[in-house]
This record gives sequence, C-alpha cells and structure tokens, in this order.
Amino acid sequence: MTGPRHRPTLQLADITREAYIYFGAGATVAWQMAEPGVGRGVARHSATLDRPLERLRATMGYVYAVTLGDDADRAAIARHVNRAHAAVRGPGYNAFDRGLQLWVAATLYRGAVDVHELFNGPLPDAAREPLYRQAWAYGRTLQVPDAAWPADVAAFDAWWEAQARRLAVDEEVRGYMQAVLGGGKAPWWVRPALPLQRLATAGLLPPRLRELYGLPWDAGRERRWQAFRRWAPRLYRLAPRWLRHLPARYYLNQLRRQYRD
Repeated sequence: MTGPRHRPTLQLADITREAYIYFGAGATVAWQMAEPGVGRGVARHSATLDRPLERLRATMGYVYAVTLGDDADRAAIARHVNRAHAAVRGPGYNAFDRGLQLWVAATLYRGAVDVHELFNGPLPDAAREPLYRQAWAYGRTLQVPDAAWPADVAAFDAWWEAQARRLAVDEEVRGYMQAVLGGGKAPWWVRPALPLQRLATAGLLPPRLRELYGLPWDAGRERRWQAFRRWAPRLYRLAPRWLRHLPARYYLNQLRRQYRD
C-alpha cells in the first residue's frame, strides 16, 4: 500500500460510492449470518442462491439509498425492505427484531470501514466519530432508533467484540454461506471473479469466523491475500473516478426506477 488516502472531511458516502466496497460484500454477509437469528432467516427465506444478481442489486440499492440518496429514496427502500421482511419470521428469528436489525446495520458500517482501510490505510481518529454517527442511518431507515446504538466508537468497539464472542454458525447456515461463495446460479460471466471474491471474503474475516464457516486458509492463501492487499489499492487508483463510481450510479438509478412512486 502506498499510504493512507482520505478526504479531509471523509463522509460515509465517499466510501460507499467507491466500487471497492464490493470486495467487502462477502465478509459483511458472513458477519451478518453468524448471528443465529439473522443466519436462520436468510438461509430459509432469501433468494440469493437462485437470483444472486437480483439480491445483490437489492442489497446495494439499500446501501446507496441510505448513504447517497435523498429522503424519497430512503422512504422507497424502507417500504420495499419492510414488505420483503414481513414473511421472514420463524422459531428464533424475526426480521423486525430490533436487535437483529441493529446487528445487520452495524455490519454494514463495520464492513465499509474495513474495506476502506484495506484500500486507503487506517482512518484518522478525527474521521471515526463522524463516520460512525452517519452509519446510524442504516438502522434509522429500518426500525432501529439512534438511541439503540452504542454511544460512541469506543462503546461500539466494545459492543462489537462482545457480540463477536457469541456468534455461532450451524450446519444450515454454513452450507448456505459456502453455496453463496460458490456463486449459486450466477451467470457465467460472473464466475471468473468468484475466486477473488472468496479470497477477499476469507481474508477480511478473523480466523474464528473462517473456522466457523469452514473456509480454508493456508500459507498459499495468506500469500495471495497479502499480494492482493499490496497491489489492489495501487491498481484501483489507476481507474478513472467515473468508472469507480459507476456501480453506485447504476444501482441508485435502478432503485429509483423500480421503487419510487
């Protein structure tokens, strides 16, 4: 890595509009599903394996609506998510459970920071609190009040570590996650990118979560991961800004055509 690169006043939107956030998508999903209530709900109700690109569009539409959109975008995506969540309930899980929603929102924040630091180096301390407060919008667009979040970054970090210690992955969720990383019914032109996505997913996860999901890790994978960490940021910066921001513009426009009245 050539050194940290941050805007003087970094905003959450500055992170989410960058295409590099897709490298963190798999790890974010893995964190989410390691919460048993989330994992069971997703494994039993999600259409990701059958329609992976459609589900990616819905997920990224949510991220973009919250961080890059206007009030009408956020209202539209909230209505869509609430309709989709209405049937997601069963023994031990309910998509409207505020504790589970807070966990999902927290993983979106943590995942954005992790992948941003992968490509830009450690965040300056002055940027951490404002970014964290901005991320509360991930929960606000669902049913999570601001007061449900830990008060500051230090409190969040302590809460996150406590949550991480209680995560668990059963056979159903493990099999589902491995199938997701295998691509499900993804079209042929997506499949060449899957090995790199699997490497990034496992590389961004701590060893305990890799073990819970049965994701292999050895000296060879570690070498490839370190090479990725060294070269991906340099190559990414060679891409023009319009290309780096193209996925964000595309999916936000898709959301506006599909969900806004």
